[in-house]
Amino acid sequence: MASIPPHPPDTTNTTGTTGTDTTTTAMANKQNGTGRNDGQTPDAALSTDVQQGEDGAPENSVQKRRLPVISVRSLTKTYLLGQTRVRALRGVSLDIYPGEFVAIMGPSGSGKSTFMNLLGCLDRPTSGEYWLMGTAVSKMSPDQLADVRNRKIGFVFQGFNLLSRSSALDNTALPMLYAGLPKEEQQRRARRVLQLVGLGSRAHHKPSQLSGGQQQRVAIARALVNSPALLLADEPTGNLDSRTSVEIMAVLQALNQYGLTIVLVTHEPDIAAYTNRQIHFRDGRIISDEMLAQPRRARAELEVEAVAAPPAGGSTIEIREERL
Repeated sequence: MASIPPHPPDTTNTTGTTGTDTTTTAMANKQNGTGRNDGQTPDAALSTDVQQGEDGAPENSVQKRRLPVISVRSLTKTYLLGQTRVRALRGVSLDIYPGEFVAIMGPSGSGKSTFMNLLGCLDRPTSGEYWLMGTAVSKMSPDQLADVRNRKIGFVFQGFNLLSRSSALDNTALPMLYAGLPKEEQQRRARRVLQLVGLGSRAHHKPSQLSGGQQQRVAIARALVNSPALLLADEPTGNLDSRTSVEIMAVLQALNQYGLTIVLVTHEPDIAAYTNRQIHFRDGRIISDEMLAQPRRARAELEVEAVAAPPAGGSTIEIREERL
């Protein structure tokens, strides 16, 4: 079965360009560094602390710490509802580095969904700065933001959002249609990412012929097909039963282990326990940001369950290394 190629990108590149097979290398970065919340700009955070290398020559800390995939500083968002000003975000600052798997948590109205919309370039902040792969996106035009969404960010939603009359293959290829890739290339890459998520044999099935978990895996394949630098998952297990939720988390963990940076919004502590870092929002602010020393391992849980009660006719989720 196909999988994510293990070739890391040039981490000095701040353009974050995507859209070709070579950009799947963005998913082979390993986590390096933890989030910062010190108010520095990305350049400031990366240009300080010159140290000596082993040969006694100056060694800039850029050589030791990669550029954040996400860097936000003093981010605010205020909505006007009639005569009422709703402050959804109140000065959020953080960094997310390559290879992190982050859960954004908080009660309804905490600002987590607003924050996800800003990260996904679906909205623009009222004030503050947002850098994606070193590129300032917080003041981009709507057309520029649309290009960023298509080429640098993959989205997975709670409701799958698949076209009901299109096959899994065509649903997966849809982002490449907007990117203007040739039809043959669209088909080739769509087949590969469907194999990646364990659905190579169901490429011509329509959503009505797939289970909920399989539909979500098609949605994940669609999110991966343009080789994004970042995967945003908004309640990806919200419409699934508990076992299927673990299967989806196994897919996401496998992708993350090969270096894909993932930010997941969830209100379920059990789902957040599969991530490596949890950020809690309340009243538009970050109230806690902690790393998990021992996240739950979805694949191990599925293997234990399979030994105890082998599934009848179930599909096996497996990801192996193979260049896309």
